[in-house]
Amino acid sequence: MPDTWRTDSRLLQMLVCPLTKMPLSYDAERQELVSKAAGLAYPIRDGIPIMLPEEARDINRE
Repeated sequence: MPDTWRTDSRLLQMLVCPLTKMPLSYDAERQELVSKAAGLAYPIRDGIPIMLPEEARDINRE
């Protein structure tokens, strides 16, 4: 995926965590949008963020 998420902060400003409605941060290495408030990382697949809690990775389990 191109680094669209890093270069276009407007995309990140539009998206929020579906559970907490708090901002997300972009993890380029893992291709995820991270919600620190919810403790979840939402995957980005083929350039599309998958904003479903059941698809998210629990970041507190590492």
